[in-house]
This record gives sequence, C-alpha cells and structure tokens, in this order.
Amino acid sequence: MSVATRFQEPSFDKLGSAEAAKAQTGDRWDPITLKYGDDTVTVTNFSAELPKSSDAKDRTKLVRVGKGNPYCGLTEDAWHALARAVVHPQALAAQIQHHPDAGGSSLVEEHVGGATLRSANGRVWLTEVFPLIQPRIGQNPRAEADPEIGGALSADGSPQALLVYRFRDRAHLRNYLRQTIIATRSANKQYDESILIRRITRAVVAHVARLEFSDGSEPMYVTVVRDGITRVVSAWGAQCGEKATPEKIADRAVDILLAEKPARRGTSKPLSQRMAQGREDELDSLRASFIAGLSGGTPNEEAIRIGQTIVVPAQIAVGLQAHPGSGLPAEEIFDDAIRSILSSIHVEFGMWDSAAQNAEIGSRALKRSMLDQVADPLGIAVADVYRLAIGQITPEKTPAVFADDRIPGTPLWRGVYLVHYLTRKPVFDVMKKHVKAIAGKQRLHTNTYAEILAPIIDQPWRLAKQHILRQARNAWGNGGVLTKEVMDEDWQPVPCFDFTTLVDAAQAGDIDARLTLAVAGGIALISDKLLTRNTGSAVGWGTVPFRADVDDVIANLARSHNRAGLLVLAHAANRFRADRAAVNSFTDNQLNQEEQAEADWYTHVSVDPEQEDGIARDRADAPLRLDEYTVVRLSDTKRAAKEEEDRKPKEEEPKSVIDQMADLRRTLLGTLTDAQDSLTSLMQLSRTPDAAGTHPLGSHREWEKVSKIAVKVQSKIYNSEPAEDDPVVEAGN
Repeated sequence: MSVATRFQEPSFDKLGSAEAAKAQTGDRWDPITLKYGDDTVTVTNFSAELPKSSDAKDRTKLVRVGKGNPYCGLTEDAWHALARAVVHPQALAAQIQHHPDAGGSSLVEEHVGGATLRSANGRVWLTEVFPLIQPRIGQNPRAEADPEIGGALSADGSPQALLVYRFRDRAHLRNYLRQTIIATRSANKQYDESILIRRITRAVVAHVARLEFSDGSEPMYVTVVRDGITRVVSAWGAQCGEKATPEKIADRAVDILLAEKPARRGTSKPLSQRMAQGREDELDSLRASFIAGLSGGTPNEEAIRIGQTIVVPAQIAVGLQAHPGSGLPAEEIFDDAIRSILSSIHVEFGMWDSAAQNAEIGSRALKRSMLDQVADPLGIAVADVYRLAIGQITPEKTPAVFADDRIPGTPLWRGVYLVHYLTRKPVFDVMKKHVKAIAGKQRLHTNTYAEILAPIIDQPWRLAKQHILRQARNAWGNGGVLTKEVMDEDWQPVPCFDFTTLVDAAQAGDIDARLTLAVAGGIALISDKLLTRNTGSAVGWGTVPFRADVDDVIANLARSHNRAGLLVLAHAANRFRADRAAVNSFTDNQLNQEEQAEADWYTHVSVDPEQEDGIARDRADAPLRLDEYTVVRLSDTKRAAKEEEDRKPKEEEPKSVIDQMADLRRTLLGTLTDAQDSLTSLMQLSRTPDAAGTHPLGSHREWEKVSKIAVKVQSKIYNSEPAEDDPVVEAGN
C-alpha cells in the first residue's frame, strides 16, 4: 500500500508554518489517498495524534466512582481492568457518577427477559479487548473446546456484570484466542478497507471477564468483546496489511493481548497487573511507530494503519439488576442478558448464517425455558440439560443429567436423550414459544425445529466429521429424526450397550424400543452421510431409488414389520463413532485422496435378516458396506421395486417430429423461465449486506458471455415469430 496526499504542493511560494497548520482541520489531516491492493481508498479522518495514555489518578477515580454507584455491579479488580481498557477513564467516570437527586446516572438501560442491563459508552484500546466467544462460528468444528462460562455473584448473592471464563490452562487460552481470530477472519466478512477509510464507527458490545484456569494458574481480569468481534479482528487485519494471512493476524493479536511484563526482582504483582503492563508496553511501541511515521510530513503507511485501528468505540456493560422471579440461576442472568442483546441484533435481522442462528436460537430457547420453570414429568432439571446441550457438561455425564445410571455415557446416547427430552410436550411447548419469539416466526414446523436442534446434537462430533457437516445439517433441516411418532407418542428411550438387542422387542411392537432405534440409528445415518436431504434429488441407480424426506425414511425403517430396517438402525447405532469418520461417508475417489490410516475409519454394514447376526456378507464372508441407496430401499422395498421397474428402458415407438418439437418447446420455455428466476434471485442477493457490493452478474467478462448468449437467443426468437394465422399443430395429432 502506498500513500499519497490528496493535494499537491503548488509551484510558487511555500506555505508558512501558520498557513500549513490551517491545511488541517483541527487535528485532522486533509484526505489521504492510499493504494489498497489493486484499488485506492481515501482516508477521511486521519488524526495527527493518538490519545495520550491515561493517568493513574483518572483510572483510580473511575474505580472509586464505579464502586460508589449502586446501579453498577463490578468488583474492584474488574473496575481496574476496565479502567486500563478505556481510552478516557475520566469521561467514563463522568457517565457512571451516581446522582441520586437526578434519578441516578447516565447509564444506558436495556430491559431483557429477567433483568435490566446497564451500560456506559466509551472508547477502548484495540490492544485491551479480547475476542473470545464468537457466535458466528460457534456451530463450526473446532480443535479447541469452549471454556466453561459462569457468572459471578456479589457477597449478597446478587449477579454481577461480569463473567468467569474457565480455561484448562494458559495454553488453552492462547490457542482458543488464536482459533477465534483465525476462524472469524476466514469465515466472515472483512471490514479492513472501511476501517482504514473511517475507523470503526459502530460500537462493539463489551464487558469485563475473569479468566480462571483449571490447572491452578493465577486468574486475571480482562475486557472481552461480545458483539463486534468481526470488526475487532478486521482492525487487526487492517493494521497488519491486506496481504497478511489469518494466521499472521492471529499471531500478532495474540502476542500483544497476552504480552506479560515480568515483575522486578524482589517484587510481586498479580497476573492481571503484569499482563496489563505488558499490553501497555505494546501500546507504547505502537505509539512510537505512529510518531515515527509522521516525521516525514506525510504520514506513512504504518502510521495510518495504527492511527485508524488503535481505538475502538464500545458499549460496556457495568451493571445488572435481576428481576424477581426470573427463574434463572443468579450466576446465569448476566450471560443471558448479554445474549439477549446479541440475538436481538443478529437473529431478528439475519446477520448470522443459518447454522449460527440455529445454534443461538436453540441454546437461548432452552435457557429461556428455565425462566418459565418448565415442568418435566421425570423431574429432570432444565439447567442441567442446558449445560449438557451447549457442551458445558461432557457426554460422560449424560446418566447423571437424566438420573439413570443405566444410560451409557456416550455422545450418541447424549443425542438420543436430548432429542427425547426436547420433544416431550411440556418442554417442546415452551421451547416452541421461545423459538418463535427469538426467531420472529409465526409458526414452527417440525423440520425447522429439527434444524435448530442439529447444532446441539452434533456438538461432540463436529470436528471429526466436519467434511460432511453441511450435508448432515441439511438432512436435519429435512426433518432429521423427528418423525411423527417421535414427536407425538409417549415413549421412553431404552438404555442398552448393544442396539441389536432391541430389534426383537421393536418387531414385537414395543414402541420404546422402536423409537430408541429410530433416533439412535437415525442420528448415526445422518451424521455419516448415509441419509441426506430430500433423498432423491438425484434419483436413479447408484443414488437412491425414490424421493423421500429424511424423517419419513427413518419412520419407515423403524416400522415393527420391517426387520431389515430395524437392523439397519441397530447396526448403524452400534458402529457409530463420534471421534472418527465412517468409510461410508466418502466416495471411492475421496477415499483414495484421504491420507488417514485405515485404522482411523469405521464401516457401516449392510444387513441380511436371514443371518444370525443380521449382517450381509459377500462370498468371501466379508461384511457388505452399507450405502444410501440400500438405506432408502429398505425403508420401503415395494416402492423401491416399483420405481426400479419404472426406470427400466422400455421399447417405445419413436416420437414423431411434431412430438419432438413440442418437447423441445417445453424444454425451451422451462430453461428460459429458470434463467429468469436465476436472474431475479441474483438481483435480490446482490442487495443484501453479505453481497458486499458484488455485482449480480459478476465481472465484465462474465456479463459479456451471458449478454452475448441472451442477445442471440432473443434475436432468434424475435426473428422467428410465427404469423398470427399460422396453423397450430398439437403434439400427437
């Protein structure tokens, strides 16, 4: 990127120093033109000065004022962390100052279910805000698990406006922070150019967090950003340059955010203070680079990048008032309030992709169900189910959550019991109410509910099966395992270690055994790509025998008279592994390209009800591999046989020329209609924020290709207009 001033120096007398000063507006420079990649951008609000470092007395005053305001709810350590993060602590103190005679303070109040959240507006240093929990990527496969998240309580048991993030150790924090930045940079829209032009203009949502470590390491207080992570990561990207990779951006940000200044020999300082001083040293280094970049008269590229990115506007949560009878545990009220604010921004206005929205809607609806104190016939605590659903409790704890020691503590049984619990009428009715409210829907169809449950159910195996995650999520959106019986019948899962032991009972009409097989086997088939969305979108030999929705296929496999179908479900559930991929998920070409050792795979097998173990084998007595065609065929063998017969080529008389012409006219009309629909969709998509100004018809070269074909077609059709009195010969006459 190169830098050029907007106005060239005139060739006659040079400006005097006083006149030169007038060339700026206050402390702002005239617009500066930058070369950005292949384009140029104009920086409109570059300032010749960075804000000064805050004084200790101003930070101390903010801490004192904050502690003295009854509407605020932070510990002294939390106030110190916030005072270090803000650019002007004295300005924030003025907002927070309590004025009992004037109705309180200047805090912003937002009323959410169960609480009132109070915030202050200010500016924070980029080097002080930690991008940790990113809802946009929360449903994606990740190597590093989320930290445990909990609330903090004051001495009287009331909730405070901060969260506790519990990591395994400091390496977990470093890796997780790096993972969030890389994933955000790779998956989301980038605002680097906009930030360079006019800085970050919309405030991020932030709050203080205490970072704790399970290995006993000393905790520390930091300021975390909850909404606006993409903007913060883009600011780091703009600072690093347009050629920087996500990994390079993450490394730079993490190194600065986790910088630590060792205490002097013979002195002892808490980790929060050592790391705060480390970040302060990094900020001083950036300030020195900024000043050096101004020495030549025109600011250089580095100075512009630092100046435009170093300060971030923020709305910072500082207080919380819980409403009586909220139903939520006190330690969860603050997190729920923050998530309510985020959802109101991103779910109602559709700024997150569908998978991220589903994950947020599902977890928030489940948490909201606790507000209604939903009653479960078995007395299961909704709070425990919620923690299991979002991954705070591991699958091994499934027996404890559902109060049954017979349940195997595996990811698959976790999924079975979550599906069962979340489809029970007392729970589902409350969930449905909250899903509709959060998502802004008038009605909630079963397939929509299944799609919302998908990120909850597949949480334990997202990473191991990430290559087929999209197809599995689509299958859930096509009904998943939520068959009519699963949703409507009064049934209970039957815990077992071998699902084939349920087949005889299921065939004898035991609905508990049947639906346990339907849910467990259905989850396994969907997760390993043996059952995909609206099966039959490519009907034919080698694909599937007929078109059917996923939940219908599972329902038919689980019929009591369909022993082969029950065996498919049982063996699929038995062989399912959450930590590995199935051979059946890949084509032969894909398997040849994969570098994993064969020991890392497992195989789903085809079935033969005549065999003692129910497994179909070839002549060498090796189990036959299951495929999607077989799964769908065994769900309805009569229909499959009819469809297969109908696809066989039949001897027919050749069509007449008239009939062939009629067929081609229908094809032409259909093709043109499809083209018109595609053009309409392109135009609509181009007007959405995610299109980021992309032209609906692509590059000029792409437009030229489409335009030439369209003109030729239009010309031929126009010039071939039949006369009004031309006879119309109908096909078949």
